[in-house]
Amino acid sequence: MGRVLTPPVPKKRPIERVHHGDVVVDDYEWLRDKDDPEVLAHLHEENAFTKARTEHLAILQEQIFEEIKHRTKETDLSVPAREGDWWYYSRTVEGQQYAIHCRVPAAGPDDWEPPVTDDSGAPLPGEQILLDDNVEAEGHEFYALGSFDLTADGRALLYAVDVEGDERYTIRLRSLDASGREFSDVIENTAAGAVFDPSGRYLFYATVDEAWRPDTIWRHEVGTEASADVAIFSEPDERFWLGVGLTRSRKYLVIEAGSNITSETRLLDASDPTGTFAVVWPRKDGVEYDVEHVVAGGRDRLLITHNDGAVNFELVSVAADDPQGPRRMLLPHNPEVRIEGVDGFRDFVALEYRRDGLPRVAIAKVATSVERVEERPTQEDASRNRETEVERVEERPTEEDASRNPEPDDTLHELAFDEELFSVGLGGNPDWAQPTLRLGYTSFVTPSTVLDLVVATGERKLRKRQAVLGDYDPARYAQRREWAVADDGTRIPISLVYRHDLVTLGEPAPTLLYGYGAYEYSVDPGFAIPRLSLLDRGMVFAVAHVRGGGEMGRLWYEHGKKLEKRNSFTDFAAVARHLIDEEITASDRLVAHGGSAGGLLVGAVANLAAKYFSGFLADVPFVDPLTSILDPSLPLTVIEWDEWGNPLDDEEVYAYMKSYSPLENVHDGAHGGRHYPPILAVTSLNDTRVLYVEPAKWVARLREVGADPLLKIEMAAGHGGVSGRYSAWRERAFMYAWLIDAAGAHPSGE
Repeated sequence: MGRVLTPPVPKKRPIERVHHGDVVVDDYEWLRDKDDPEVLAHLHEENAFTKARTEHLAILQEQIFEEIKHRTKETDLSVPAREGDWWYYSRTVEGQQYAIHCRVPAAGPDDWEPPVTDDSGAPLPGEQILLDDNVEAEGHEFYALGSFDLTADGRALLYAVDVEGDERYTIRLRSLDASGREFSDVIENTAAGAVFDPSGRYLFYATVDEAWRPDTIWRHEVGTEASADVAIFSEPDERFWLGVGLTRSRKYLVIEAGSNITSETRLLDASDPTGTFAVVWPRKDGVEYDVEHVVAGGRDRLLITHNDGAVNFELVSVAADDPQGPRRMLLPHNPEVRIEGVDGFRDFVALEYRRDGLPRVAIAKVATSVERVEERPTQEDASRNRETEVERVEERPTEEDASRNPEPDDTLHELAFDEELFSVGLGGNPDWAQPTLRLGYTSFVTPSTVLDLVVATGERKLRKRQAVLGDYDPARYAQRREWAVADDGTRIPISLVYRHDLVTLGEPAPTLLYGYGAYEYSVDPGFAIPRLSLLDRGMVFAVAHVRGGGEMGRLWYEHGKKLEKRNSFTDFAAVARHLIDEEITASDRLVAHGGSAGGLLVGAVANLAAKYFSGFLADVPFVDPLTSILDPSLPLTVIEWDEWGNPLDDEEVYAYMKSYSPLENVHDGAHGGRHYPPILAVTSLNDTRVLYVEPAKWVARLREVGADPLLKIEMAAGHGGVSGRYSAWRERAFMYAWLIDAAGAHPSGE
């Protein structure tokens, strides 16, 4: 036991890195070779050491796992969504790791009420199983489904799976007749997101290059060898990823090319799947846009959200047959509203956007004049456009339109909700002609809720609310918004959730502070069953909505990237300081958690402001960013230059990234490494996004200065961690037990 409790010490094999005249000696870069038996042996030693050091938490881990399990309805069924003549859904069965994908026939063309069962989660009458992930996962330690699509007539299934965790998927086809036979078609090493064309004769998919970048779109004719597939578009610019899809109307096939700051879309009339895709708008550096098809007055139109001269995006309409022609303004730029996307249906459109730090949804009927959308202008808008309405286009309704919608109202109507903090967004809405809009709603205290909005009447129908078994009562929990002040005077929003019978604000409580702060990703309010195991032990859960995320609009993101990246770290420290100053928590009761780019966040804060924290949990952490971003041969590096800058060619970017890199700024401090509180790093051997070597090197460097970190490596997983819900719950229980211990919370709960 004594040997196991001695931290693993990897050998030092110095490698010099020289850029812009700066010489850096990296003693642990050799750990990058995961095929080296010595590297694997070291990682196994790290796991053994971590297991021994956390042995005292084993009972707590098991208790939390059982709490998650007992609160979760293990045999359950999703709300069916209709597409074509079928209702599609998935269900889970107690004791099984993965979902079962199913369908039942719709009763008729006017059947828009989802079939329901009792609360048992039992199969629906007439069920057909399309794909059982549990069967497909047999014999594999890891399993992930990356593509799932059906032909328009519902007779064949396309699915693609990854059994390594490296996000490379193998496509297979299956007949959905009584035989259930597998087609001979097998296509290996694809990206996620393959689709059929409307005829079902062809499928389209992407493959990745050596850097794991989806760079080529292919067309495959069903029943032929993959070797005969046709490469229809290849993207030479290493900053861009490709994806392929189909508009909801099934009118157009779509190829999207996108970097972190620029996009370009190509369309092809789906009736001619072997034709040539045409560019909607030629790419322009720094301009992003999304395209959605609608039909207004019998004419094909494209709704385009874009940021060309509109930092928070605006919405315009163009003719589908002349997309580079005249643009009709639907929603002009608003500095207070970040437009995030629009979804088009036969009879209405749904707009998703952000205001006041929260996501919103609004609905407008297409009817005969989809271009008429009203909005109260800001002062800036009013000066730009004297009228109070965005340009409107009146079109004479056809007799069919008039009978379908005799009094068209194409004004945007925002959906209102009562809670102070909430999240709302579109759910599964696959059918072009559906009269309802599927929505997802949640908050920190309200379990995930599925609603159907009847667009014609505005009626909301509650279809399902996530079951929380046991005695969960949302009235015992409180959520609220706080604001911290950053070093430069910027107000930083904070979300809090806690049990008000166990926590009194103003009396320091153990607190978990979570953050991300990159890629314009917003950490919105959301319910999580595992989190109850923290809250019911008297912990506060806090989210620091730092710059680099998208919560407060596009500029919130812009001011937390590239040469302003340090704002993310100082914002997080400011939030910690606020929570301590307001006596919501104390420095010996505050733990931090972040994953991926959020792992960079907590790693940087560990160097900058460790004094505020009693522990740091870094999950698949990006803690050696400079080494990764300097090497264009590594997965995703070139793509990331738009987010972090290009240190290879820009000396200023190099120096700036080096100034905050968690690995390169580990320091002794006034009392040696003892100024670092406990640190736990969790990673995966097959992660292709943030390589395991980054936290492995970081932990070794921390130990050099006397810190006491732990490293846990999943040996058969990718960036998302282990696969299978029970395995994921155990992993979450392990991390939460460590956090509870580091925060000094009561281990046994109430």
